Amino acid sequence: MRILGIDPGLTRCGVGIIDVDTMRRNRFVAVHVVRTHPDMELPQRLLSLESSIDELMNEFSPDVVAVERVFSQLNVRTAMGTAQASAVALLSATRRGLPTFMYTPTEVKAAVTGYGRADKAQVTGMVTRLLSLSAPPKPADAADSLALALCHALRGMGQQRLVELTETSHLTTSSTRTVESRVSS
Repeated sequence: MRILGIDPGLTRCGVGIIDVDTMRRNRFVAVHVVRTHPDMELPQRLLSLESSIDELMNEFSPDVVAVERVFSQLNVRTAMGTAQASAVALLSATRRGLPTFMYTPTEVKAAVTGYGRADKAQVTGMVTRLLSLSAPPKPADAADSLALALCHALRGMGQQRLVELTETSHLTTSSTRTVESRVSS
């Protein structure tokens, strides 16, 4: 399974890609930081961000997308930019029919380090270790995007599998009821 993790941001948006095999081993594929210039008009920044995310999705063909859930911050302007970048990422994934999952920063930290209040250095260190990287990914947005992908690999794949089983079970139950209805008619 190929997981694309997105650490949304309007100035810097991290996009990390990992593969997870059937034995749940993680392999680094790529990491990018999409940048938009603060002097650009907002619509142009969002369009540029969307184009870059679309190109990366086309290039790497992910199976699933994990995006950081925006949380309330003291700086409303930063939170708004993050939310707008998050919406662009979700839209790009949804347009392709890709399953999307959102994780809070605390969930990501807990999944990757085992501690929900880990600092950036601890997260970066564990990302480096878990993906057997020769050097820590930089800037922090790059490490965070890989942490999001790892979070889905470590936590979300189980949830995703349960949803798939539930849907399959629901379809099987619906099919059985339809057959039973036809037989009893």
